[in-house]
Parts: sequence; C-alpha cells; structure tokens
Amino acid sequence: MTKLFTFFLLLLTVCAHSQVTQRNILGNKYSLEAVKQSLIPQNQFKPYPKTAAEWKAALPDSVITKTIKAGEDVLNYKFEPISATLSLDFVRSGDRERHSKISFGKRNALIDLVVAESIEDKGRFTEAILNGVWSICEESFWGVPAHIGGTGLPNVENRVVDLFAAETASVLALADYFVGDKLDKINKLVRKRIYYETNNRLFEPMLTHSDHYSWMSKKNAVNNWNPWIMSNWMTAALLLEKDEARRAQSLHASMVGLDLYLNGLGEDGGCDEGPSYWFAAGACVFDCLELLDEATKGKVAIYSEPLIQKMASYVYKTHISDDYFVNFADADPKLKPDGIMLYRFGQKINDSQLKQFGKWAVEKYPTAISNNGFHRMRKVQNLLTVKNIESGKNSYNPVKNAWFNDIQVLTTRADNGFYMATHGGHNAESHNHNDVGDFLLYANGEPVIIDAGRGNYTARTFSSKRYELWFTQSQYHNLPIINGLGQIAGRAYEAANVKSVVNDKESSLSMNIAPSYDKEAGIASWNRTVKLNRTKNTIEISDDYALNQKPNSLQQVFMTVCDIDIATLGKIIFKTWKNQTVTLQYDSKLWSISTDLPSTEGMEYVSFKTKWDNHPVQRILLTNKALAQRGKYGFVIGMN
Repeated sequence: MTKLFTFFLLLLTVCAHSQVTQRNILGNKYSLEAVKQSLIPQNQFKPYPKTAAEWKAALPDSVITKTIKAGEDVLNYKFEPISATLSLDFVRSGDRERHSKISFGKRNALIDLVVAESIEDKGRFTEAILNGVWSICEESFWGVPAHIGGTGLPNVENRVVDLFAAETASVLALADYFVGDKLDKINKLVRKRIYYETNNRLFEPMLTHSDHYSWMSKKNAVNNWNPWIMSNWMTAALLLEKDEARRAQSLHASMVGLDLYLNGLGEDGGCDEGPSYWFAAGACVFDCLELLDEATKGKVAIYSEPLIQKMASYVYKTHISDDYFVNFADADPKLKPDGIMLYRFGQKINDSQLKQFGKWAVEKYPTAISNNGFHRMRKVQNLLTVKNIESGKNSYNPVKNAWFNDIQVLTTRADNGFYMATHGGHNAESHNHNDVGDFLLYANGEPVIIDAGRGNYTARTFSSKRYELWFTQSQYHNLPIINGLGQIAGRAYEAANVKSVVNDKESSLSMNIAPSYDKEAGIASWNRTVKLNRTKNTIEISDDYALNQKPNSLQQVFMTVCDIDIATLGKIIFKTWKNQTVTLQYDSKLWSISTDLPSTEGMEYVSFKTKWDNHPVQRILLTNKALAQRGKYGFVIGMN
C-alpha cells in the first residue's frame, strides 16, 4: 500500500505535544483473550431496539413522531452517483464542498430513513433504504478526495481508510442491524454486499496495515482522526462481523488503536484542537468506551481512569457563554453542544459538573446534534437517552478558572463579566495557527477581542500554502508584529519560561514569545504577561522586550467584531452588539492607530461574512512611534 503521508495528513496528525506517554491503558488492562471471553456474540448483541414495540418503550411519543418525520422528509431523496468530475473538484479548483454535500447528504439521509423504518416498522421506507445502501456501495471511495494524496480520483487498488470511509462503514452496519431482515426479503445479495464492501474498505486495511496511517502512529501524538475512526471501526465490527475470533481481534485492535490517542494526551487531558474538535476527539473516545461497555456487559471499562476524567472536563472548562467556546487554532468560536451526549458522559464518569453542563445544553439547545450529523451511533444513543434525563432545573455553574499545563491554556472569569483565555504552546499544534501568546476577551458572553477562527477548508488550507492564509498568521492574532515579521510554523517555534498564576488577586500567564518568531525579526527576548487583575476587574497586557538592534517597525494587533471608536487619543472604545462598552487604554505618545478589514473574498474566506453573526472581523493596528531597541509597554482593558 502506498504510504499516505501527504502534507495534509501530516498537518492533521501533528499534535500539541511531541512527547508520547506509553500509558496503553486499554491494551495493558485487557488482553485479546480477555476480550474474547467477555465479548457478547454478534447474534446476541442487541445494543439498540429493533422492533416498534421496543422503540415505543424506549422513546417518548414526541421523539418517535419527530424521528419518523425526519425519515419522511427524505423519503424521496435522490441518491446521486458521485461523478469523476465531482471528485476532481478538489485538485482542479480546491473546492471540497460540492463533493461533500452529496456524499455526506446521502449518508445522513440513509440513517434518517433507517431509524424511521425501524421505529415505525411498516416497510414504507425500505425501498429508499435499498437504493441508498446500493448507491453508497457502488461508490469507488467512501471518503473525500482531499484525503487521498492529491490524485482527485481514488485508486481502488489502494483502499484508504479516512474519517468518512470509517463513518460510512458504521452507517451501513447500522442499516444492516436495524433493517437487514427487510433487505434480505428484497434480495439476499444486499447484506452480502454491505459486508463485502465494509470488509474490503475498512476491516482488511485496519487489520493488515493500520500502521501505514499517520493517525495510528506509535511514535507521534495523534489527533481526532484516531478516536473518530476507532469509534466507527468498533461499531461496524461489533454489528457486522460474524466470525467471532475476527470480531474480537478487530475490537481489541481498535482498543489498542485508541490507546495511541490517549498516549498523546498530556496529563491535564487538554485538547489542542479546541472545543469544536473535542466533539470529534474526546467525545469519540467516549463513543468507544460506551461501545466497549455495552459489548462486554461492563467487563471492559476505564471510566474511572484519571486521564478520562480530565479529558472529559476540558469541554466545560473552555465554555465561555451560551454557544461560545474558546477557539484557538482551527476551532470554531460557536457551537451548539450535544447536551445529551455530555449528560451521558457525565453519568458514566460520575462528573456532576459535566452532567449538569449537558443538562443545561439540552435545555438551551434541544435540537443540537453532534458534529454536522456524523457519529451516527452517538445519534442513536442520544435518542435512547432522552427519556432518562433527570427532571428538574440544571445546576450548571461555569468554571471560574482553568489551567491546562499540557497545552498551556489558561481560562478565567472576572466578577464584572469579563472572560479571558490565553495560551503559550507552540506552532505545530493540530490545525495550527501561528498564535503563541494570543488571547481573547468576552464581556458578559459577548465577543470583544477575538481569535478570528478558521476559514473554509480548501486544498490550500492543508498544503504548503497554509500560512499564506491570513487567519493562520500571527499578524492577524492579538500579538506584536516585529520588523514587519510574524511568527513561524513549526515545533521549534514555541513559548519559553511559561508560568501561570491563579489566586484571589489575579489570573495570569507570562511567557517569552521570542522563540516563536522568525529569527530575522531580531528578537533577543519578548516577555509577555496576559493578566486578569481581580482587584480592578481589568485585563492587563504587558510586553517587556529586547531586540538585537533598533527596529524598523513595531506594531501591536487587536482583532475584534465590535464597532469601535478611536477618536479619543489613548483609548479604543469597543461597542458590543448589545451596546456594552469596553475601553482599551494605550499610550498615545507611543502609538498611532489604524484599522483594516481582512479579506472575505475567495473560497477560504467566504465564511467570515457570516461566522460572527454577520459582523465583519476588523483588525486594529497600533504602530509604535518610539522604535526603541529595548522597551516596556502595556495595555489596560476595562468595562465602562
């Protein structure tokens, strides 16, 4: 098999910390023999209802009605073939969306039809399911063209397992589980085809050469691809594989595979990809643990492991307010959290804060689903949890302070409604932006100073041209630009002497960010402190620097989506969407001020037209007038 170490996959699988701790929690605790002995046989494994009566006992009537309606909405769905022209979009224009719209749409439609038919059990969705299953089986590749090394068209002799090939396998496995008997009545070749294609595209590659994939690396930390794929591999193997020895082998291999992700986490369980990716990383770990628990009647379970507990807590420790979350790197600033899954996770690990956070999210966003319809086994499990959520008001209280030493992220809240997050780290994080020393600030849940986030994914996003995109550059983060130069991508470009302080008087992070910059910037040291002053309820940014010679230029960037007033020298007044005012004070003798609007034109940038509730992202540039070789300066931000 051709090695798939393209720039794209390398970028996706580099994690926040190059150190890997060989915990091997699952592999050390459970041998293959132990899995064989505890695994429920395939013909007895009944994780979900299969008859209308069983569904009626498990679901409220309102959920039954809604789920059947979702099936009815796609009853006449056209399962289009994926043409060669469509597949070639990625290499011809860089566009990913036309292919994904059809591919993802087919799978989402199929799962809605399958679950609706299983619940209603009248046969009216079966023909549509048949067409959906057959159409997907006929595809040359179950993944997306962006994941096959730039060829556009797949090489059918080289079965690549990517996120969406694994997702597809579990969708077909669920179809087989829920309506397989009805498909048999139409034609017994349909289920045989499901198994043949799944075995060829997922089981065989994973059992024979999984080490060819960078997301199965034993040497380097891996990112969300690993648990995301492991959860789908487990689902497909548990539901489809009738050879019990091979089924146990697959399950044990996926457990050992999941260890690779857990081994790459730091001791605090931080997710360097951000909260929106946590739902495809830490949450997928939970999907795996839930499947293992169910398939072995609790004999394979690691819910009490401290690392699992810490990994789970990350998601509520990075919650800002409502649907806003800390969004360093490629993470999205807004997401509607899957509260039912969070509630279930909190129950399993006995974390009352996570459980209440989940309950809060269910009440706030009752229709939220996981990650654009992916993780379909999670979707089914969510249906079965609705009836079991405890009644009564949730008691969720947002976390006041959190420090993740492993990814060097600090989050903190002030009594006046300020929320601040900042980080050190390095510039080879998963989905990296060059942003060491960046910070963000919210006021009573509204964005004031922001990390702009990512644009649309295209061919350029995951290529050698990634850092030509403005949203990945430090020059468009809340950081200094020195001699016209910003930070550089790579593991060597990192913060030094990082120190966090959290007490009654302050929450602060100090670090030397000089090593993260291009050497041509000529920085000897640049000591930055980002502090919440609890006594004054202010945010204070302090920079103490030394350059190798007098600079040609020094600038400081602040990114915002607020309306701003810069008419008064020494003050930047931010006006939020709800008319709060926040003031940033600067020394007008030292700085001149200007603003600009980053581009929203082109495939990579179009999402910035709407990402921040249709408010444009604006860059504020303070330009230093003194240009001293050594200096200290600061900025103070307060609520009016």
